[in-house]
Amino acid sequence: MSTLHDRRFPAESAAYRAARDQLLAAELDLRRRTEAVAAMRRALPPGGLLATDYVFDQAMPGAPGQVRLSELFAPGQDTLVLYSLMYGPAMKQACPSCTSILDALDGAVPRAQQRMGFAVVARSPIERLTAYARQRGWTRMRLLSSARNTYNADYHGEDAEGRQTPMLNVFTRRGGELRHFYGTELMFTPCDPGQDPRHVDPVWPLWNLLDYTPEGRGDWHPSLSY
Repeated sequence: MSTLHDRRFPAESAAYRAARDQLLAAELDLRRRTEAVAAMRRALPPGGLLATDYVFDQAMPGAPGQVRLSELFAPGQDTLVLYSLMYGPAMKQACPSCTSILDALDGAVPRAQQRMGFAVVARSPIERLTAYARQRGWTRMRLLSSARNTYNADYHGEDAEGRQTPMLNVFTRRGGELRHFYGTELMFTPCDPGQDPRHVDPVWPLWNLLDYTPEGRGDWHPSLSY
């Protein structure tokens, strides 16, 4: 008899239950570790001050064509999340994986914005970015072009050769100071064999859903269309 709970599924075997209880113990440990890691993240000391109040191009009805990073903080909120979409001017198409993430986040943005500011940044000109958003049906996310500033290079949305990289950065506003709080650095560390960087997996519903299946993620990756 499991000491963890008394729920059972129809026709499950004793072997299944024993293996499931071992897995459940591991899931309990993962939940504790996930909470502990989140607590460590929240307890980070202040990050670096922003040396530049970046000016981005945007295309929002009734809004100016340019906006500063400092203006992206919503009234009464002091946290801003910027996701770097891999869609540079030299790329024929946007990154399918980034697109998969943003397809899901577009629906979550109205809820997320109750607690924070959120925007998507790409190096492509704003006209190209907004055209892609229309194609994908994105209607809720704020879209910003960094074509005329150094945000991507400074905060690792591209490498030294100009290749685009997926990156999620968090900024804070405290006492009038704008600081970097967190960036998804896991992508820059070595991966274990057979693993993806997994640096933004917590916000990627598709990958988490696949992890519940017997096939897992496998060597499959999302496409822009099917």
